[in-house]
Amino acid sequence: MLENIMKRTEWFRKDRFGMFLHWGLYSIPAKDPWVKSLEKMTDEEYQRYFDEFNPYLYNPREWAKMAKAAGMKYAVLTTKHHDGFCLFDSQYTDYKSTNTPCGKDLIKEYTDAFREEGIKVGLYYSLLDWHHPDYPSYGDETHPMRNDARVRNQAHNFDNYLDYMHNQVRELCTNYGKIDIMWFDFSYGDMIGEVWRAEELVKMVRSYFPDIIIDNRLETSGKGMGSIVTEEPKSYSGDFVSPEMMIPPNGICNYAGEPVPWETCTTLNNNWGYCISDKEFKSIKTIIRKLVECVSKGGNMILGVGPQPKGTIDKKSANMLQDIGEWMENNSESIYGCGISEFPKPEWGRYTHKGNTVYAHILEQPIGPIPLTGIPKERIKSIRYLADKTEIRRVDTWIVDSYKEICFITLGEVPHFTYELYDDVDTVLEIELID
Repeated sequence: MLENIMKRTEWFRKDRFGMFLHWGLYSIPAKDPWVKSLEKMTDEEYQRYFDEFNPYLYNPREWAKMAKAAGMKYAVLTTKHHDGFCLFDSQYTDYKSTNTPCGKDLIKEYTDAFREEGIKVGLYYSLLDWHHPDYPSYGDETHPMRNDARVRNQAHNFDNYLDYMHNQVRELCTNYGKIDIMWFDFSYGDMIGEVWRAEELVKMVRSYFPDIIIDNRLETSGKGMGSIVTEEPKSYSGDFVSPEMMIPPNGICNYAGEPVPWETCTTLNNNWGYCISDKEFKSIKTIIRKLVECVSKGGNMILGVGPQPKGTIDKKSANMLQDIGEWMENNSESIYGCGISEFPKPEWGRYTHKGNTVYAHILEQPIGPIPLTGIPKERIKSIRYLADKTEIRRVDTWIVDSYKEICFITLGEVPHFTYELYDDVDTVLEIELID
């Protein structure tokens, strides 16, 4: 099973960096995508957002160009979030973008635009649905009406909902060309695995796209791993683990100690959707360094962006994507196709590794020469700045004489002087090894 997973995810583990777009009715109140649940809103109260949804400036080609310029190689867009609103023209519901003032199938335009930029296309689909009449409400963990006595005795035919869900996923597989990633979200409590008719669902998706990548949330959520890491993975265990808003301490391995694919999903600020009051944006330094950390541990990062109600990406987010792209333009070789190094993590930063090249990510201002700890001196063929390919000098003087087994380098002319880093976000060295 792991062999098949590794084969399907070969491109995914090479590309390493993606964009996660959360967009829907919840962009209008400009709060969390869970706003309907958090504020326990009825369908009638939430309806006003449907009635006014009109992203008149929606231009997914601009989104795609931003993603490409940021160095992102794949993207995932919410086709339906937990509120049940569909951004696509589904024949199984009236609760869709084509029936709003927008009047468009927004998924069709997204898939076309991102493919034109050479970016692989992913679709997010929520297993939950707070709008569908046959999705359990009273007593559910997440439903807006979970504590509302008015729906205590309301009957639900969950099989009807499952038929609806499967039919919509089939539409996504048949109406939008080749889909590279299907991102299901999420299982919880007793709502897990075969409750979703998961084996049937995955079999259907793979009947259209045998090599499609599927996340692990048909049997877990962002806090779990699921059977993909056990001795007996289920047929719906997915192809990668999806930790949310955190990076695993040591990467992720299965029961046998073998690395399995994983992807941290995180956001530019603290919200998945557009949130006008959330000013807690991460620094560019943090995002880049955490991307490097993911890669150094054998994982991916998919970075969340929440478009505005009118269909644009706010200036702050757009500028951040541009800044990330400037670093990636010079240093993406240390991200794409890279993974865990055979050498231990150095105290001053991290290593990523690809073939016979180690990329040293220097994240801390050194005092004097820098030790390339863990890499045998005799295996080092050359050392250069990755950004401009200029040569880095080795140090072999009295100040390192007690550590003959370690290769030391200097970022300037005088070995025992301290020099500013080439890039205070992440100075990357390209270390070519002797075969």
